[in-house]
Order: sequence, then C-alpha cells, then structure tokens
Amino acid sequence: MKGSSRLFTIGLVAAWYSSNIGVLLLNKYLLSNYGFKYPIFLTMCHMTACSLLSYIAIAWMKMVPMQTIRSRVQFMKISALSLIFCASVVSGNVSLKYLPVSFNQAIGATTPFFTALFAYLMNVKREAWLTYATLIPVVLGVIVASGGEPSFHLFGFLICVGATAARALKSVLQGILLSSEGEKLNSMNLLLYMAPIAVVLLLPATLLMEDNVVGITLTLARNDIKVIWYLLFNSTLAYFVNLTNFLVTKHTSALTLQVLGNAKGAMAVVVSILIFRNPISVIGMLGYGLTVFGVILYSEAKKRNK
Repeated sequence: MKGSSRLFTIGLVAAWYSSNIGVLLLNKYLLSNYGFKYPIFLTMCHMTACSLLSYIAIAWMKMVPMQTIRSRVQFMKISALSLIFCASVVSGNVSLKYLPVSFNQAIGATTPFFTALFAYLMNVKREAWLTYATLIPVVLGVIVASGGEPSFHLFGFLICVGATAARALKSVLQGILLSSEGEKLNSMNLLLYMAPIAVVLLLPATLLMEDNVVGITLTLARNDIKVIWYLLFNSTLAYFVNLTNFLVTKHTSALTLQVLGNAKGAMAVVVSILIFRNPISVIGMLGYGLTVFGVILYSEAKKRNK
C-alpha cells in the first residue's frame, strides 16, 4: 500500500513539474518565438479554461466539496484578489516577450522576499531579524544575475519584478481577507470563483489594448491551424498547474513542497536553455544559485522559528 501511495505521489509531482514547466515554455514560445504578441488575450484564454475545468472538477467530478460565497463582502474580497491575480499573470506573460525563461525564473524566485516585505508592511506577521537577514542573498542573487544576463531588458525586468510582487501581495492579502473560518476557501474553490471574475476583468482590457485580437487569431489559424491547438493545450495546462499544485500540497509536507518548488525552478531554467538556446553567463547562473540558496535559508529559518 505504501509503495502504491509513493508511486501516486511521484506521479503527482511529475504532473506538477510537467504542467508548470510546459505552460511556462509554451507561453514563451507563443509570445516570443511564434510571434503571437497578445499576452492579455492569452491570459484570458487561461482564465476561461480555468473557469470551465474548475466547474467540471468540482460540480461534476466532486474532486473537492463545493464551497459557496456567503456574502457580498466575501465576493468583493475575492474580486480584489482576482484583480491582483490578473495583474500578476498578465505581467508575467508580458515579461516573457522580453526576457529568457531562465532570467524570468531567477526573478520569480524572489517571491519570499516580497511576501515577507508585504507581511511586515501590513503588520500581519513579524519574523525574527535572522529570518529577514536570510533574504539578503535572495535579493543580491537577482542583482548579480541582472548584471550577468546577456539578454537583459529593463522593461521586461521591471514588469517581471512587478509580477513577482503582485503574486506575493495576493498571497498575503488572501491570508488577511479570507481569514475567518466562514470565508476560508481551498485553492480549488478560490480558483473556481476567481477565474470567471478574471475573464470579466480581462475582456475589456483585451478589447482596448489588443485591438481585433480574435480576428488576427482567426487569420493566423487559417494560415496555420496549429495556433488554435497551441492555445487550447496551453490553456488546459494552465488549469492543470493549479490542480496539480493543490494535489501535491495535499499529499506532501510544507517542507517537501518548498524543496520541490526550488528544484522545479532550477529544472525550468535548464530545460528552457536546452530548448531556446538563449545565451547564459557564469555570473548569471551564480546569481540565480545565490537566490535559490537564500530561499532555502529563509525556509529553514522560518521552520526553526515556529
């Protein structure tokens, strides 16, 4: 029984890695290499798939019990989280137009720094000063990686930092806004409600900022039908990122999840370099390594302070 349980967990982790790295690389390919220059529309496709598949998984397949929104206030809180979630995902996709995946992942590894910063500023949680000190190599690593990045692009860098900060802000605000027992939602149910709100928010942004994107996509499809399959597969993968993340969190410990997350980032860097052949430097890799080392130290320090 233990053997089958272990195999199931390994399978979940493999699916989590594959969906995460797959959606990241396919986003990069579409937005940078293929020439599909519509990150807001791409994000809206992701959120549409997440809306439909979340409903199927929860309402039809009963993967988790459905939790209902109990008040207008709770709905407004979820809407606020959805807005930040949109900003984070769109910014991350925009950054992939300008930055290689390896550098994108190095910046993304600084999420714990922004999480600790927002938690401190909002007076939610104060850590021991030694814990904050472990965040120094996290930031220094990105500074070093930026200096050694052959494909450095200032706008791409700033928008990627913004995406990372927004992701951390959503995490902190989620803990504040949905803290009462009556309002807490598991990640699957939260996605079920956030994704349709995200579609409603992204639709006018797409129409205003990416003029005639549907017509352009259909024209592209007439010349190369593969673009439709790319979008469908990519959007489905985006949902499976959330599903597998939920399942891996459920079937492993917090520490295991942290270690797996760090390894996943490193694997994404290696795979992206092998596929896209983007130039790298020793300084850039050292910077990324320093950031990951800082994240590991931070996780260890937090664990010891509990």
